[in-house]
This record gives sequence, C-alpha cells and structure tokens, in this order.
Amino acid sequence: MNKRTVGQILKETGAVNDAQVQKALEFAKANSCRIGEALVKTGVCTQQTVSRALAKHWGLPFANLGKGEIKQEIIATVPKEVAIENSIVPVTRKNGSLVVAMSNLDYMVLDNLRFLLNQQVVPAIATPEDIEEALDHYYRLTGDLSQVLGDQDGLQVGREDYAGEDSEANDAPVIKYVTQLISNALKERASDIHVEPFEKRVRIRYRIDGVCVEKENPPKKLQGPIISRIKIMARMDMAEKRRPQDGRIKIQLHGREIDLRVSSLPARHGESVVMRILDKEKSLVDLEQLGFHESEYQRFAKIIKRPNGIFLVTGPTGSGKTTTLYAALKKLNRPDVKIITAENPVEYNLAGINQSEVRHEIGLTFQRILRAMMRQAPNIILVGEIRDRETADIATQAALTGHLVFSTLHTNDAPSAITRLIDMGVKPFLVASAIMAILAQRLVRILCPECKEAYEPTDVELRSVGLTRQRLEGSTVYRAVGCPACNGTGYKGRKGVYELMEMSPDLREMSFKKKPTMELRAKALAEGMADLQQDGVRKILAGLTTFEEVLSITHSLD
Repeated sequence: MNKRTVGQILKETGAVNDAQVQKALEFAKANSCRIGEALVKTGVCTQQTVSRALAKHWGLPFANLGKGEIKQEIIATVPKEVAIENSIVPVTRKNGSLVVAMSNLDYMVLDNLRFLLNQQVVPAIATPEDIEEALDHYYRLTGDLSQVLGDQDGLQVGREDYAGEDSEANDAPVIKYVTQLISNALKERASDIHVEPFEKRVRIRYRIDGVCVEKENPPKKLQGPIISRIKIMARMDMAEKRRPQDGRIKIQLHGREIDLRVSSLPARHGESVVMRILDKEKSLVDLEQLGFHESEYQRFAKIIKRPNGIFLVTGPTGSGKTTTLYAALKKLNRPDVKIITAENPVEYNLAGINQSEVRHEIGLTFQRILRAMMRQAPNIILVGEIRDRETADIATQAALTGHLVFSTLHTNDAPSAITRLIDMGVKPFLVASAIMAILAQRLVRILCPECKEAYEPTDVELRSVGLTRQRLEGSTVYRAVGCPACNGTGYKGRKGVYELMEMSPDLREMSFKKKPTMELRAKALAEGMADLQQDGVRKILAGLTTFEEVLSITHSLD
C-alpha cells in the first residue's frame, strides 16, 4: 500500500488547500527543503500541524513533549552526549522497547541508538522546537537555579565579598547558572536581565513586557563569580571594576542564536550588570503587527512611500522606536531601492540593507557615516538617533536633496520634536520644509486572552481617560486577572500606542514662525491627529488593554 504524502494528509484534515500545497512545493524546490518545512516557512501551517501529519505519514505516534514531565529514570537511559548529538529525547518504555522522540524519521540514527544503548528502540515524532526545549530542560540545563548552584559551601570566593576573579568564573555551577539565567529569561519573554548587587544580597530581575519582576536570588558570595562569568562571555576587561563597560554576548539557546548587549556600571556594593536580549527572530515585526489603528496605518504606509523628507519617531528609551523603524524599512526593502543605516549599535540584521555601526573608539561617528553615506547614492537613509546639531543638519540636507530619511529623537510627544530640532540649532525654515511627519509612541501591555475578565468601569476610570458612558455603549471593557499562561500578571505581550502628526501647510508655517509646542499641538489635534491617550482609549474599547496601562503612559489633560 502506498503511503499518503504529508500534503495529502494535510489536505484531508482541511489544514491546507491545493493552491497552498503547490506554492509550498515551489518554495521547497527553490530552497532545497522538504514540503513540511516549506509549509511552516510560508506561514501556511504551524510546526505542530506539520509534525502531526508527518507522524501519520510514517504511521508513528506523535509525542507532545511539553505536556508532562518525563521520568528521570527514562532520561537516564540515554547519555547526555548521545541525546544532544542525535537530537532525540527518550520518552517512555513500551512493550520492553524504549520510545524516543525525533523530529524526522532517521533509520541510521535509530540503528546507532540500538547499538549504543544495547536495547530495542522505537521512534515517535515531535516538533523540532519541542526537542530543543526538552534537550535544554533535561540535559543541557538540568534543574532550577537553586539546584544548579547546589551546595556552594566549598566554593572559594575572592579576597572580598564581591571581588570575583577569572578562576571562580570557571566553576561549572556558576557557568551553568548564568546559562540557566539567560535560558529562563528567554522562556519568560524577558527583554532584559538585571544583576544588582546590594550590601547583603544580589538581586536578579527580569524585565517582562516592560515591568521588572524579581527572581530567585543567588547567595551573596556568588556575586563575584557570576559577574566575572558574564564579563568573560561578553569579552569585557576582567580587571577593570571602576569604570562602566559595554560588551556583547552571542549564545545558541533553544535552537536559535541570541544576541545580548551587556552593560556594567560600578555601584556602591559591586558592579551592576544589565543584559539586553536581542532576539533576532522575534523582534523583526511586520508593520501590520505593531498595533496601528486602521486609519493611522493607512496614513503611515502612505507617508513612508514618499520619495524624500524626514520621518521622525519619538519617545523614551524602550518605547519600541527601533522596532517601528525596522518594520518600515522591511516594508520598503526592494531590489530596486538602496537603503543604508547608521546605527549605534546594529540591533537586528536586515537582509538586503547596508548597515553601518557607530564606533567612537576609531572616530566613526554618526556624522562621519552620514557624510560617507551621501557618496553612496542611497534612496533611503536610517540614522539611529539625532542627538546633536551636526547630525540634525546633515539629515536635513539629505532630506532636502531627494533622500528619504528615518530617525529617532527623544521627546515626549510629536509636536515637541519640532521645537527640539529648532532648539538644537537647525534653522526653522529647514525644519519646516524637511520634516514630513513625526510619530510619537509608547508601549502598553496587552491583556492575556486566557484570563481577561469583562467588567463595568467606574465613572472615575472613565473620566481619567476622557471617556463618556455614551462612547462606551456597544464596547466591552476588560480587566487583568492572572493565570499560569501569563505568569499571574494578567498581561501577555505589548503593542504600540501612537500619535502621528503629519505636516500640513499650516503646521509648516507655524514651525517657520517658531510657534510654541502647545500651539503646534492644538493645531495638529484640530486637523484630526489622535493623541497618545485617544489611541490608548481605542485599544481599551477594542478589549486589548486596561485603564491602568493607558494611564501609565499618558494622563488626563483636565
């Protein structure tokens, strides 16, 4: 009997149609991969749907490795090196045979296992992600943080409580602890890891969805070795403990490459270290997923297609400015367009774009890169940040000579960016003619879909964001509850809240006359700009977020 193909199985279950299978086959042929992989990469199916179909194709059971804990005696039957090298996870015993999960049926691997383990081995199919997660969990990073560190009484620390030296950082438990720290941060969707030394303790915190959450703290005597280990990984100067330092860590975890930006700052009780996680796979978001309201999205998409002018994104550190700019570049990135960026540092790699990194130690500043860029005949330029008059001047000149310029600026709202540039020393007539639009943004946490709860808001809550009962009619408002899926916070993920100010002839005239920010703001609102609070209210009415979240980024004006 002929086996049904993966495509046929998926069609029978209604997961795909003929056109999607045909498209996946063409993708598979062009990229030399299997059809299952092509269906996942083209976004037609999830990996689990494909793996389940693969299991049916081979007539094998499907192993859902994330469902329960595998017994330790089963894990112990396969040595760590064998499991990792062959990408397999032992699951259970059945009829005297050891059942092992693998992502694809490989007879050679099965024969090797039978020979190495000297027992009967039968396969089951699992997703590649589940296998990587399980290998991390059961073999690479065994146990929780306290188990990893174990009993550390015998560990020799440096001359003082926190003077860790290279030798201690080579202790296996500390190496494992730091790797576990990064691994757990990834699993919990953290953006930063903070290692903060105090007089009698070391505090470990993760920043998850913009909020710091305290984690289990290691013993104070391990402060030196942990910080030393991080500095070794980041290639920082081990002996230098009195000056701030920056470094970078590249690490392979959960089957993908993770970049970490490391910053150390000498503090009262030792060096405070922050690791910023740059997850290349998760951070390159499409424009449609950023959280724009439909009307704003249409305007934004239209503005960035203009041939020249400056588009500014403003907001405080950590408000998602870089993510928005990358999404715009991703949308504009075509073979017939030349795009060059000047960044400090390059956070994510974008295929087809020339990315240049600022390096102050050799005098490679934003200004020097910008000047060199102009000789490269680009269509679109991204300047990481406008922070001084010289950068602002060059960016303005570039915009006036036929280039589309994207950049960021640290201001609270969109209208104050005009005043800020004039304060920097850019001539008002240049600001008025070069800038085409300014986008101010913040991030709000999105309610967890599993546990959010509908309720009737109070008059005080409505007044705090300028809402009326009439406007509330027909909409459902939710509040955060908390469940295991969101670690008890009630929120999962973040979306942008936006204020898009497009320059009209009147606003250009006012900029030229150096009118104050309040007047520019009033004019922009009169012309139909929705401010940050109004966009936040739209997200409350759409059931995406809460009053507390919107009030954390904006306030009522009355």
